[in-house]
Formats: sequence, C-alpha cells, structure tokens
Amino acid sequence: MRPSSDPIEEVSQRLDTFFAAARAESAALGAEAELFTDAAIAAVHGGKRLRARFCLAGWSAVAEASGGPDVPAPTADVIAAAASLEVFHAAALVHDDLIDNSDTRRGKPAAHRALEAAHRAAGFAGDAAAFGRSGAVLLGDLLVAWSDDLFEAGLAEASAAADGFARAAAARTEYATMRREVTIGQFLDVAEESAFRTEPDDRHAARALRVASLKSARYSVQQPLLIGAALAGADAAQHAALADFGHPVGIAFQLRDDVLGVFGDEVITGKPAGDDLREGKRTVLIAYTREALAPGARRIVDELVGDPELDGDQIASLQRTIIDSGALDRVERLIADETRTADRALSGARLGNRAVGELRDLARAATARSA
Repeated sequence: MRPSSDPIEEVSQRLDTFFAAARAESAALGAEAELFTDAAIAAVHGGKRLRARFCLAGWSAVAEASGGPDVPAPTADVIAAAASLEVFHAAALVHDDLIDNSDTRRGKPAAHRALEAAHRAAGFAGDAAAFGRSGAVLLGDLLVAWSDDLFEAGLAEASAAADGFARAAAARTEYATMRREVTIGQFLDVAEESAFRTEPDDRHAARALRVASLKSARYSVQQPLLIGAALAGADAAQHAALADFGHPVGIAFQLRDDVLGVFGDEVITGKPAGDDLREGKRTVLIAYTREALAPGARRIVDELVGDPELDGDQIASLQRTIIDSGALDRVERLIADETRTADRALSGARLGNRAVGELRDLARAATARSA
C-alpha cells in the first residue's frame, strides 16, 4: 500500500521543528541574533524541493526493490537527509546571489539585499550594503552548519538500525562529495566569466558543461539520489544505475536553467529577464552562440554579456542573436538527448517499479519547466 503521509510534507515538518529550536536558541542571544536566524529560515522557504524529492526517490527506488509488495514509508533518517539538502541548497543560493550581485530570489529580495534593508530599517550606523554583503557570507555559513546538523541527526537515526553504520557511512561519503564538488563548480563558474578569453572558442562549450556538471548536475540530482539510495542500502549495481540516471538529468536541468536565465518570464521565474546575460554567465547557450558567429559579431556579444547595465533593447537583441545563431535549438536538442540517456539508464535496473515511474516524472519536471 502507498503510505498515507506525504514525504515532502514530512520534510517540511522536520524543517519546521528544527527552525523552532533554532529560533528558541537565538532568542536568548538578542535581537540581532534573531534577525540573523530569521533571515536564514527565510532563505529556505519556497522553491521546488527538488533535491529533497530526488533524495527520497533514490531511497524509494532501492527500498521498494527489496521490500516486498508493500511500498515502504520513508524512514526518519532519509527525511532528515532530504531536509538537510534543502538547507544546503539555501546556503548555496545565498552565496550565489551574493557572488552574482543578484537583487532578487524567487520574486523577493536576495538575502544580502534583505539584510541591507534590515540595517536601514533598524537605523544602524555604517554602510547598509556592506552590512548586507557581510551578513550574507555568514548567513550561508550558518545554513551549511544547519545542514550538517540535520544530516548528522539523520545518520544517528540510521546507525541505530541493522547495518545502519554502513549505510550512514556510505551516505556521509556521498554528502561530502557533493559539498566538495559544488564548491569547486561554483568557483569554476566564477572563473569562467574571465578565463573564457584565454581558451580557444571550440573549448568553451566543453568548459561550460564541466561547470554544469560540478555546480548543478551532481549537486542537484545525482548526489541527492545517491544519498537516499545509500540510506536504503543500495548495492553497487543500484548505485551505478541511479548515478547513470542522475547525471544526465542534472545536466539537462542546468541547461534548462540556462535557457530560463536568458528567456524566462520574470513573473514565473522570480528573476529579471536576461539576468544571466547581465551577470556574464558563460553557459553552453552562450558558447554555442559564439561558435556560430563571425568574429565581428562574436566580439559584440562578448562586449555585451556581463554588462550589468544592459537595457531591455540590448537584452532583446542578444536574445535574437542566440535564436538566429541556432544555439537555442541546439541546447534544446542536447536537453532531449540527455533526458533520453537518463531514461535508458533505468531500463532493466533492479529498482522499484513505482519509484522508477516517479524518477521519470521527476526528470520531466526538472527538464521541461518554466521556472
């Protein structure tokens, strides 16, 4: 039988319980500590809970394969792990918005802008913008610490079960891998905005895919799947099948994000249209565009991409250039190819049938979306 409770709702409840305890701790430390804690909690609110969903789906795929006819309900350890991934994701977004100097996130002020506004509202002395930036660095660090706290609490629960120590150790390895890779990927993303000038044009797409793999594909899809699978006791074949499914889905997810970063509807995405162009993101979409252009037109694109003052007409002109170059169609074909590759990875895998259907649904939701 299908469990009656909604696992994502259980993740939300786990987060609410954790946040209530964090608020109680900060209340004893003064108004500024409460401001900081509330800003961290606000950073976790909203979003698609994508990483939690993939973590839970990875767990279910393995648990169902060995659990008999009944569909098992997610255990407390994987609920905690899924919750921790959402907190870690919030940390990454706080730092990402600071690095990119983004004003908004999910239609609301980015964390550094919210802290800047709080500085002004409180009548604090000094530079409000500097306060917001400094606060956001520390806010991301606090969220990483919270993510660790939640994750380790889940592993403690896993360790209490039969063969739980081995499962907890495997999950901890996947989590550590995720943390290292996404941090390196974030730096490579920053570096590419400058380093692209030192590389031959025909290497730009491969370098952009390297960033997409480390910064997004593994962190957003592959590693959450493998963390959930590890907590369910995945064997080597199950681990390989989920890894081979998760990475191409993650690449397609990031490619879709790149398209939305240029062509997305601000009302739906919560980010200004063409924001990736102002931020100078050297995505596969931009690499493919440059490959198709004559040297003169390529120089114009390079002059415009990364200009934070781009106006609506300049954004529209770049959008037309990307479309006319064939780059948008080429990226859409690559998204379709990666999605098919992922689907083939599930064929014949020893995974739960219902969970495999859920994985395919999640892949479609991640790659065919408007926000």
